[in-house]
Amino acid sequence: MLHVARDGGVKRVVLTSAFHAVAYGYAHTDHEFTEDDWTVLDGPGVTPSTKRKTLAERAVWDFIAAEGGATELATILPVAVMGPAMGVDPDRRRPLHTFTPVAAGQRFLVSSGPAISLKQIGAVLKGNLGDAAQRVPSRSIPDIAVRIASVFLKEFRSVVPDLGFARKPSSEKARRVLGWQPRKPEEAIIATAESLVRKQLVKA
Repeated sequence: MLHVARDGGVKRVVLTSAFHAVAYGYAHTDHEFTEDDWTVLDGPGVTPSTKRKTLAERAVWDFIAAEGGATELATILPVAVMGPAMGVDPDRRRPLHTFTPVAAGQRFLVSSGPAISLKQIGAVLKGNLGDAAQRVPSRSIPDIAVRIASVFLKEFRSVVPDLGFARKPSSEKARRVLGWQPRKPEEAIIATAESLVRKQLVKA
């Protein structure tokens, strides 16, 4: 794709990367992660998926530097993506203004604020979706139960290192350079759920 973009005279490629390429592989810390940070590939808690995301973004930057010609690159690093499903309520989406000239050659970490728990997400859904949210869980699994379950179920193993810990992302650069203003997390959660129900992608 990058060869095609370059050879076709594309002015700028905008890659959607991930927060996983920024803040993983570190010991638990209060550090506020920014676009200047990169995941440490051989650090603690780095999964194969996290390693792939990091290597993929680095490979794109390396290509642009070595072979990109006049094609520019900007990367977007979302912590989580929520909102209406593709094709639903397109007028409610807020695009990032990556045509901004100074965005060329930049990474942009995008987050609406501090981490929220799955229990909080469940409470938002139950408080706003009525009958459609009847089956949404409202309780948390104790950390000790997750640790025990991880011995027998591989699905739990990747979350054990981060139990009780939340990384801190900064989206100051995206707000300042791109003029980006995220929606409130509660609004995004509700919009996601409503669109999934309308599209019949989940059972009410």
